Amino acid sequence: MDRLLPQAYLLGLVVLLAGAAVLVGLQILRVRKDEQSLVRLEGKSKASATDAADFYELASVQLRKRLYPQAAANLKLAAKRAEGEPPEAQAVIQNALGFALAAQSNYAAAIKHYRSALRSKPNYPVALNNLAYALENQRQNEEAKAIYEQVLQLDDTNKTARKRLKGLERRQGVPLAPLSAKEGLGVGGDPKRKA
Repeated sequence: MDRLLPQAYLLGLVVLLAGAAVLVGLQILRVRKDEQSLVRLEGKSKASATDAADFYELASVQLRKRLYPQAAANLKLAAKRAEGEPPEAQAVIQNALGFALAAQSNYAAAIKHYRSALRSKPNYPVALNNLAYALENQRQNEEAKAIYEQVLQLDDTNKTARKRLKGLERRQGVPLAPLSAKEGLGVGGDPKRKA
């Protein structure tokens, strides 16, 4: 019995280390893939006139790499070239542009782009959550609360809206401090997501 405990401990430690090694390896592969995509897409955008989808794809990689100013510039180009695209595509581009601007603490401009996304696709929960978050940062708590409630009417299981709404209700009447970038809502996990 006394011999089994150290062996079980060592076996558990080996399994834990192997799991950590797999996770680190996957992360390295993802970063490498992003780097390769970034180089390929930057070369493509410089070599020829590209369409909205190409600029959006480049910006998506830049968002994952937290290159927010570059992503915002490419998303602006994508938005200009997306005039003939379906409303859903325009909404996704505008939402991602709002996210890139909010990540740089430019909440007023982000709000403008989130509203533009919602004009293209009115019941877009990711854009609604992002708009409410930006409004919180602009201390427009009542409007933010109403938008979170709207998200919950669309999807009563939306964890982001529920969590942010509870936080707003707890702080009701107390001025909110600016939220940290770590509390950001993102563009729906994957910037390519078309919600």
